[in-house]
Amino acid sequence: MAAASSATSVHDFTVKDASGKDVDLSVYKGKVLLIVNVASQCGLTNSNYTELSQLYPKYKDQGFEILAFPCNQFGGQEPGTNDEIVQFACTRFKAEYPIFDKVDVNGNNVSPLYKFLKSSKGGLFGDSIKWNFSKFLVDKEGRVVDRYAPTTSPLSIEKDIKKLLGSS
Repeated sequence: MAAASSATSVHDFTVKDASGKDVDLSVYKGKVLLIVNVASQCGLTNSNYTELSQLYPKYKDQGFEILAFPCNQFGGQEPGTNDEIVQFACTRFKAEYPIFDKVDVNGNNVSPLYKFLKSSKGGLFGDSIKWNFSKFLVDKEGRVVDRYAPTTSPLSIEKDIKKLLGSS
């Protein structure tokens, strides 16, 4: 696993999936990624999961992937186990995209991937992730292109996704 400081791309990281297996993110080389910290019990849950599940089937065959990272750092709104989280997302919202191991996106135990994402694209108020459903758009080379606030609707960034896919 690359240290966030030496990494030049998202593809330099290995993360754990929801079942605890290592996933080398270099498997996503050549794909446009939307990386999102998700939560099951947030006021933004319904709209975000619904729209992510609308975007994914539209563009997955064109090289688009959503990577969902559950996080329980905001109001304790993701208290479940990985199995419960996957069950919730896949049953209630028909999520077909990968859901990974629960991570910290801020603080001393921040995931190295999130440390890299935040250092690549600081937010309005510095590097910290402010809430659930912060979104990072990553190009085919693994570079962070944009960062969106939790309240930014996934469908509203469709034009940016299409541009990176070359299908605008």
